[in-house]
Amino acid sequence: MFKEFKEFAMRGNVLDMAVGIVIGAAFGGIVTSFVNDILMPPIGLLLGKVDFTNLFVNLKGNYPSVAAAKAAGAATLNYGIFMNTVINFIIVAFAIFLLLRQVNKLFPKPAPAPAPAVKDCKFCFSSIPVQATRCPHCTSDLKTA
Repeated sequence: MFKEFKEFAMRGNVLDMAVGIVIGAAFGGIVTSFVNDILMPPIGLLLGKVDFTNLFVNLKGNYPSVAAAKAAGAATLNYGIFMNTVINFIIVAFAIFLLLRQVNKLFPKPAPAPAPAVKDCKFCFSSIPVQATRCPHCTSDLKTA
């Protein structure tokens, strides 16, 4: 069983997938930092010095920040953090779209196979042209078959 698992794990596609997951997780961290530390502060400044991570609705009590509400165990709707997460997702999805678009340009799809020029006679099983209406070998009428 260990040998079978080793063969499975060492296949190219499994290793490629593992590398992709690790790089994807690291890329997600970079995008999260980009959204939280570079993109959202100027947007918050333009919208009146708003820190999106502190946009929330108190469901129980009155707290000055999300951290204070969480420390007190209060229920809150953290729509600012949700907005950051949505923007994070959009950036990651767009980056993946651009990457896949470039990969598809590098590896074009193969041309479809041409239609076959011959077919088999249903009676004598010899190869004949597709347009044939009568088999040249057994003289069977192919239109009625």
